[in-house]
This record gives sequence, C-alpha cells and structure tokens, in this order.
Amino acid sequence: MNTQQRPFAVVTGASTGIGYELARCCAEHGFDLTVVADEPAIYDAAEQLRVAGTSVTPIQADLATISGVDELLAGIGGRPVDALLANAGRGLGGAFLDQDFGAVRHVIDTNVTGTVYLIQKVVKEMQRRGEGRVLITGSIAGFMPGTYQAAYNGTKAFLDSFAYALRAELKDSGVTVTCLMPGATETEFFERADMEDTRVGAGKKQPADEVARLGFEAMMQSEGEVITGWQNKLRAAISHVTPSAALAEAHRKMAEPGGAR
Repeated sequence: MNTQQRPFAVVTGASTGIGYELARCCAEHGFDLTVVADEPAIYDAAEQLRVAGTSVTPIQADLATISGVDELLAGIGGRPVDALLANAGRGLGGAFLDQDFGAVRHVIDTNVTGTVYLIQKVVKEMQRRGEGRVLITGSIAGFMPGTYQAAYNGTKAFLDSFAYALRAELKDSGVTVTCLMPGATETEFFERADMEDTRVGAGKKQPADEVARLGFEAMMQSEGEVITGWQNKLRAAISHVTPSAALAEAHRKMAEPGGAR
C-alpha cells in the first residue's frame, strides 16, 4: 500500500512503557509511525513495532531541547501528521532542595518546554488542514502537590491544564485534544526517578499496555480526557474536595524516600 494513503502518527517517549504501548496501538490500527526517544533503545522498539504494512521511522533526539525537537520535525519532513501522541516525560524523586538543578531543569524542559514547542509546531499545521488528533500524557499527579516530587507534579499540573485549554481553543477546528491521566503505571519511571524505595514505587501499578489502550481509544473517540483505573478516578475526585495541605501530606506518605521499608 502507498504509505501516503495511510494515516501517520508521531509518538514521543516511545522506547519503553506507555509511549511504546501507544505506538503499538497506532501500528495495530493502521498508522505509519515516527517514534522518538532520547536513548538508543528507540531503534529496538522500532523493530518490534514493524508489523505488516507499517512503516516505522525511529529518531533518537533529546526533546528537552529546542534543537532536539527541531531534529524530530526535520525527520517528519513535509508529511502531514494525523495523530501526535506527546508522551515524552521525566520524573524525579526526593527532596527538591537536595536535587541537582540540572536534573530539575531536565524534567521541566522535557515535560513542558519541549512538549509545548512540539505541539505548537505540529498542531499549527493540523489546524491549517482542519483535521488531526493530539494525545497529551498528563497525570493524576497534576491534581495534587507532589511532596518529594515537587517539580514533576508541577509539570503534570501544567500539562493537564494546558491540554484542557488547547482543546477549548481548537473547538470546531477539526483538531481534537485528549489528555491521558494515568496514575502509577508499570514502567521504568520509578527506577529512573530514583523512587524504588517509596511506597508508590514499590506498590501495585497499572499495566502500561492497559493505560495506553485506554488513552488511544479516548483519542480516537475525540474524548477530552481519560483517567485510567477506578482507583485513580477516585483519587482524582477526592483531590477536588481536599485541602492542598492535606493532599501534600498524603503525597509525602507515598513518595518519601525510604517509605517502602
């Protein structure tokens, strides 16, 4: 089949976890893919994602930087993007004042700066064409002050809010925005964020493929948001009626280093 007749999706943070599973959902539903991550594992992921008739182009780029996003945009070339799944993200556990600021900035630049820059560039073209789908991976973490995850939760609060606002701005444009808001998910997130000794890091988590499937389906149905799992829905509902100070203390119990002991 001529690849130009197939829908085309771009998935960031696609080497492992939710991003990889989102890319797999796209491939299984007839999308050609460009998949991106900041590590060489993206090439192995691309090989696994290639199913009959699916074109998969891997790009290794640091999406925390403007130059990295520009590298991705150059790799896309002029092909219209039918679906942008903006999933790239970084976590960071521990007390904010003990963290290296370079690591803090990397979280902010990956989760926020690079993400919104990419979205603006791609969605402008979607708006011009009058069609397209955007999935932004936010988090229920954005609903609560993240004691021992202060920068991370702050970035997710931004993304949740940004997704709602962008969706409203694009109403009736033919472009839809969906915010995927998972809770703790079975990925490499907690290991990379140095949070394996926390209660949330050591606790039971939702499978990444289940989270991705729910997010993909919501995007394809043009839904505004999806919170994955009934426990996460309950936590989100509770967060709307609980004082911020109490939420911060509750988060301390989940994310304090050594709390799993």
